[in-house]
Amino acid sequence: MRFDIITIFPDLFTSFLSESLMAKAIEKKVLEVKLHTPRDYTSDRHHTADDRPYGGGPGMVLKPEPMAAAIEAAGRGRIKPWRVYMSPSGTRLTQDKVFELAGKKRLMLICGRYEGLDQRVIDLLVDEEISIGDYVVNGGEVPAMAVMEAVARLQPGFMGKPESADEESHQSGLLEYPHYTRPPVFRDLEVPKILLSGNHKEVAEWRRRAALARTLAQRPEMLARAELPPEAVKALSNIHTYEHQVNERGAGKKAGS
Repeated sequence: MRFDIITIFPDLFTSFLSESLMAKAIEKKVLEVKLHTPRDYTSDRHHTADDRPYGGGPGMVLKPEPMAAAIEAAGRGRIKPWRVYMSPSGTRLTQDKVFELAGKKRLMLICGRYEGLDQRVIDLLVDEEISIGDYVVNGGEVPAMAVMEAVARLQPGFMGKPESADEESHQSGLLEYPHYTRPPVFRDLEVPKILLSGNHKEVAEWRRRAALARTLAQRPEMLARAELPPEAVKALSNIHTYEHQVNERGAGKKAGS
């Protein structure tokens, strides 16, 4: 999959793209990432990419000429990119939306700054606006990174173990079950005994019930949208609180109690 990033601060992506799984995926050619800056399409010696808003008010607005030129130049090629503007006015990013975006062969992420992007560029050259949440950040770069990572994880060859993505939060419509590792006792709190039993069937059942309980306690609205199998619906009816479920069979108990 190819990502084209339009940003006036391309260096913000340097560390993100040179570390961990993103770097490995680029090296293995699972991903291709190209950075483009509208400053390369300015005509003044200061490479000015923003200007004061018409109508007055605080802040600056990204100028249409260099932004449009950058988007059009970056979009050239046999495969046309799906052009996404990272915007607080956009559709909320969900795992379903991530799956949809992961099906694109080429994705362009357009990063706003300051008061945003001239609306005429959005009207002419943007296919979709996406928001990562109802809060304010400095620009579209961090949201673009969130979209890139979420989409990249679904690409074949990105994960070392493909099944790792299958059990994560939101993949099944539920939050993920709690995780534990060594040591078996930490500050007098024990790992749930079932996880030490070696009984894979019972461990799977515990994890399924713990995921249901956690979702019920922390994100109950997700249950209305989740497609649950009959056994999960039955288990859910018997769950009253997440704390009770996690503490079942020793989770959270003091050692020796």
